[in-house]
Amino acid sequence: MIFKFKGIDAEGKQVSDKLEAISAEEAKSKLKAKKIIYQTLKEESPSFFDKLEFSRKYKITPKELSSLSRELSMYIRSGITIVSALKIIQSHYEKNKKIKLFLVTVSTHLDEGKDFYTALEMQSVIELPEFFKHSIKVSEAGGLLDDVLMELSRFLKEQDRIAKEIKSAFAYPSFMIIVSLLMISFMLAFVVPQITGIFESMDQELPTPTIVVIALGDFFNDNFTTILGAIFIFLVTFSIMMKKSHSFAYSVHKILLRLPLFGEIIQKSELARFSYIAALLTRSGVPFVQTVNLSANILNNLVLKELFIEASRKVVEGKLLSKALNDAKTKIDYAFIQSIALGEETSEVENVLTNMSELYFEENRDKISTLLTLLEPALMLFVGGSIGFIVAAMLLPIFSMSIQ
Repeated sequence: MIFKFKGIDAEGKQVSDKLEAISAEEAKSKLKAKKIIYQTLKEESPSFFDKLEFSRKYKITPKELSSLSRELSMYIRSGITIVSALKIIQSHYEKNKKIKLFLVTVSTHLDEGKDFYTALEMQSVIELPEFFKHSIKVSEAGGLLDDVLMELSRFLKEQDRIAKEIKSAFAYPSFMIIVSLLMISFMLAFVVPQITGIFESMDQELPTPTIVVIALGDFFNDNFTTILGAIFIFLVTFSIMMKKSHSFAYSVHKILLRLPLFGEIIQKSELARFSYIAALLTRSGVPFVQTVNLSANILNNLVLKELFIEASRKVVEGKLLSKALNDAKTKIDYAFIQSIALGEETSEVENVLTNMSELYFEENRDKISTLLTLLEPALMLFVGGSIGFIVAAMLLPIFSMSIQ
């Protein structure tokens, strides 16, 4: 529950804010821990939309989490305590109610004597990645909190940058595909039927391309609403099935990995992410078995995710990670397995993983660039060829008439 309060802090200043608590009694205890004498304390009565917003955890973006981690690391390096740092950072998020409430809640737990990891685990405002929380747990125990927070910030910033690059790269091709499909649909549904009226009065056999285009035009004209409805239902059903059905999502991800070129890009992107976060966790002092398991859980592809989770179980049994990956039914890039084997043999797994992540990120960048270079002219040919075919098919009967 969210409680609003007004009161006086330890310095005698008037304060007014919100805090998260299970009950009014817990809210009073938290205010006492923060040395705030409350004047009014009541549960907030949010609107319907606010209830909807606060009913679920806020999914913080990598960019926001990266910024938070960097700020916190810088303050800790300056000799400021975590509690004081969080209170300073709160002022930077006055417009973002969720993040501010998250910072207030964590600060309250710290005031109560909890450690930073426990405070993050207990708060229910923001959904934090598991690897993030475990990195905090290990680094806090080892006195490396500021360094690990900075590393986490770099990783999250890099992930955000890569995601934006991919979206930006595919924006133009996606736009071209949508526009071309809309243009072709418009011509078949509205333009072609207008022209076919001319051909009906002609007592001659129409060329095959013209018959095909007229048939497609009639089909689109008669079923335009049905087609749009079917596409909408398919997209909604597909989205729901991907979220609700594990077996369906697993099958789709398996098909994606088998696609020419795209499958290789997806696999190397996932291996790069795994390598980067595994290197970070290893550097933070997380046990290797736990590192593999946590790194696997950040993967988006279920096939690769389950492959690494199963491999982590084999590592618990005493098997080498490279051996577990090599014996798995799902085959991944053999160069990755060889690199892991070399790292295990030389006790340089962390360095090998860091190098592999950089290598795969670079390879994917080049492949996506090449793909887009080829895709743009291919789309132009597709659009021009499709429209040209429709126009030619409509003009063929007219040319036949002029020849006769």
